[in-house]
Amino acid sequence: MKHVLSVLVENQTGVLVRVASMFSRREFNIDSLAVGVTQSPEFSRITVVVHGDENLVEQMIKQLQKMPVVKAVQRLDASCAALRGMTLIKVTSDDTNRLDVLKMAELFRAHVIDVQPTTLIFEITGDDEKVTAFTRLLAPYGIKEVIRTGLIALERGEHTINEHCEEREYYGKNLL
Repeated sequence: MKHVLSVLVENQTGVLVRVASMFSRREFNIDSLAVGVTQSPEFSRITVVVHGDENLVEQMIKQLQKMPVVKAVQRLDASCAALRGMTLIKVTSDDTNRLDVLKMAELFRAHVIDVQPTTLIFEITGDDEKVTAFTRLLAPYGIKEVIRTGLIALERGEHTINEHCEEREYYGKNLL
């Protein structure tokens, strides 16, 4: 089963390596990993997608929470979170099929970011199912290259990852 973990960490050199190494040392496999600074430059947010049963995921969360640079860990359920990834797809396209390919892209709200005489590059954002469906439809035209970002996610509604932070004097009013 796929699980999405959102990890709030101190924004400092080497944090991503330390977090990724924790997964590696314990032989947890990462399906997707994305990191970016938050609205507060003191913190970064790492989104990790992993597969495993409930016990394995609980173990991952406990190990993450033990790390001093980790301020909060939140498990995000797809039903109550906005989950998105970005994909760039280069597809073979010429005068004979270009209009068909562009119509498909419009249906999926994919953006054309490069046009060449024999290829098109699309940018599409969305959940894995949307991107996979678009990719399957483009496959008969000849996909030349695909690159996907890691999934990023936020809980829907008023709740934030800050509610998962441990009570520490360090945070005071500095927390996001």
